[in-house]
Amino acid sequence: MDFTSSLDYLIALALIVILSYFFNIISRLTRIPSVLMLIGTGVGIAYGMKALNTPTIDLTPILEILGTVGLIMIVLEAALDLELTKDKRHMIYSSLTLSIVELASTAALLAALIHYTMDANWQSSIIYAIPLSILSSAIVIPSVGSLGHNKREFMIYQSTFSDILGIMMFYFILEGFKAEGGGELALMFSWTFIFSFVISIITSYLLVFILQNIKTEVKLFLLIAVLILIYAIGKKFHLSSLLIILIFGLILNNSKLFFRGKLAKWLKYSIMEGLLKDFRLITLESSFIIRTFFFIVFGMYIDLPSLLSPMVFTFSTIALLGMYVLRDLWMNVFIGRDTKPELFIAPRGLITILLFFNIPAEMEIEAFDNGILLYIIIATSLVMTWSLISYEPKSGKVKKSGKLSEET
Repeated sequence: MDFTSSLDYLIALALIVILSYFFNIISRLTRIPSVLMLIGTGVGIAYGMKALNTPTIDLTPILEILGTVGLIMIVLEAALDLELTKDKRHMIYSSLTLSIVELASTAALLAALIHYTMDANWQSSIIYAIPLSILSSAIVIPSVGSLGHNKREFMIYQSTFSDILGIMMFYFILEGFKAEGGGELALMFSWTFIFSFVISIITSYLLVFILQNIKTEVKLFLLIAVLILIYAIGKKFHLSSLLIILIFGLILNNSKLFFRGKLAKWLKYSIMEGLLKDFRLITLESSFIIRTFFFIVFGMYIDLPSLLSPMVFTFSTIALLGMYVLRDLWMNVFIGRDTKPELFIAPRGLITILLFFNIPAEMEIEAFDNGILLYIIIATSLVMTWSLISYEPKSGKVKKSGKLSEET
């Protein structure tokens, strides 16, 4: 195939989607994350194109677009699966607390490592450390299907919180470095978060009200387009746009909880129930397509020889050890129960890549080899793969407190 016509590209795109579908089936049977298979396919395509002397393509813009849309769809998909009930308050609290503490401590550790080993200033070190500290919900969510209900739901909560908090931290600190002092930074953080939260609530209620009153059959992709538009506009004004996506998904999936009292009369529950089912399906399908092409393109972007650098290996190994030690520490503090295999389910991926592409040129660290980024992403995915394959679910046992230790 020499890719001289549009039909050749259509054939290639169709084959990639079909291949990704079979990767999902293999993943369920073997517990090997389909993401690794997609990345490996992308690497193979890149080397195949080199062997055929195919002209190189700048993949950065494609990665940025796929990454942004994929982020929106993945968080939306996760929010549509989260039920806010009284019996889950402890899980939400513990996963949120763990995400905050783990993200902050890991970023501090990696920033210090970058600062002292690469002779970089603290500002650039922190900006580089944050993306490497964020769990990837794009990898976690499709990979934890084999876990028990409690463990799976906990990882969905934590990876989603990690994504949102990590992105907020990255942009807040990036803007904060432009501020004149700590007071201005604190004021900016508080104002941005409060304003983003208020806008998210108002926008989400408005979208739910409009959605249930649209009479035409074509409306779900219209809603997705509106969400992408709101996200992009919010980013232009340095708001926490991802908060809008999360809150909208939560309100849509928990409409009876959010439409109570006087608001209940505005909710057409019978209509919303059908719309929620359809919206879940279209979100799931869209996430599958975007995730497929993002990781294929990322695989094509990988420079394998950079992984062989002694500096890359040494730095990445120390960073990985620090990440897992801190994760083990905080999981024991905030979870206090059987933490396997969750301890090792801490992959870096879509968000890490996306944020690295948004680091300003003036803050770039010359000594930082991109092989470190690739090494950590691949290594954390492999560790997660090993933990999922070796994990053997336990049957529910009753503790002295009378609570089930785990659902399988």
